[in-house]
Amino acid sequence: MTQPAKNTICLWYDRGAEDAARFYAKTFPNSSVGAVHRAPGDYPSGKKGDVLTVEFTVMGIPCLGLNGGPGVKHSDAFSFQVSTADQAETDRYWNAIIGNGGEESACGWCKDKWGLSWQITPRVLMQAITDPDPAAAKRAFDAMMQMKNIDIAKIEAARRG
Repeated sequence: MTQPAKNTICLWYDRGAEDAARFYAKTFPNSSVGAVHRAPGDYPSGKKGDVLTVEFTVMGIPCLGLNGGPGVKHSDAFSFQVSTADQAETDRYWNAIIGNGGEESACGWCKDKWGLSWQITPRVLMQAITDPDPAAAKRAFDAMMQMKNIDIAKIEAARRG
């Protein structure tokens, strides 16, 4: 048996943990589904034999999906921030999440169909909004504030002025 990670992110789902883990493993590199554990007895939101927990990895981060029922919802207080290299990678992740029942938000944020928040963040964006020239950073920031999915060309154009 392998030694469990010292720190694992536990994510609460309403019966969707296994589907979510499989979607993440299919969508993101360095992601996989590990053990699927079934409940040894009935519990408040499920029955003996139902999937209770799923061990999975998202881009190298160990996670545990818990099918805890409808009582707890995800919020923007927790999100995965995915750093992307170019527009193609940005669009690929954004479209995968949105196209699988997710929803768009602002400034590169979106939610998957299980309610988990994602920030699909091009490295260019982070460089632009932290530009040593305050005017360039502000122009890039203002451009970002008008976007849902980040458009790298527009960010670069705004940064240049």
